[in-house]
Amino acid sequence: MRKTIASWLFIRLLVKPAVIFDELSETRPSPYVVFFRFLLWMALAPPVFAFIGASQFGWRLGAAEPLYLSPGELIPISVAYFAVLIFGFVSTALVSQWMATTYGARSSLGIHLAMVTIVVAPLVVGSAVHLFPHIFINVLVLIPALIWSMYLLYRGLPVVLQISPERGMLMSSALIGWLLVAAVSFLGLMVALWGRGIGPSIGV
Repeated sequence: MRKTIASWLFIRLLVKPAVIFDELSETRPSPYVVFFRFLLWMALAPPVFAFIGASQFGWRLGAAEPLYLSPGELIPISVAYFAVLIFGFVSTALVSQWMATTYGARSSLGIHLAMVTIVVAPLVVGSAVHLFPHIFINVLVLIPALIWSMYLLYRGLPVVLQISPERGMLMSSALIGWLLVAAVSFLGLMVALWGRGIGPSIGV
């Protein structure tokens, strides 16, 4: 089983997702193994890429001069980025587990964490573009990665959780709804905090 768990990521996932889904549907992965062996490190990659890129090149917003932040500002932002990703991954797995009863799906936390790990893999790979933090280039890369993640969710969820394609489509759509609400709420919280002076002082 551990060999199967270790094989789902990145290269095999990108070239043979259907095989990975079939293999995972026959396993019962431990949530601790999934989290500490894979999900934790995957959540660490985007903040590290963003920290390196922002400290070396600065954020580029169109044709304007790069925006640089001091290390004292970049480190808290990177830590917060990491914490938000961990919260997003784990909360999505918990919401998915909670929905499982409604849709007649497998309900172990490990399988839902594994499903989240598979779905976010393209976004984690795409986050390497943070090494050159130009807004346009990041959007150009991350939008296709997001589309691929959504494809993996719709394609893989019914197989991995052993439910019908119709229920899988409904459950996947419900999860996307949860993610959209969470993202909008988080952005609203960021704007509110920044408006009260809680956040980095950006200067050109």
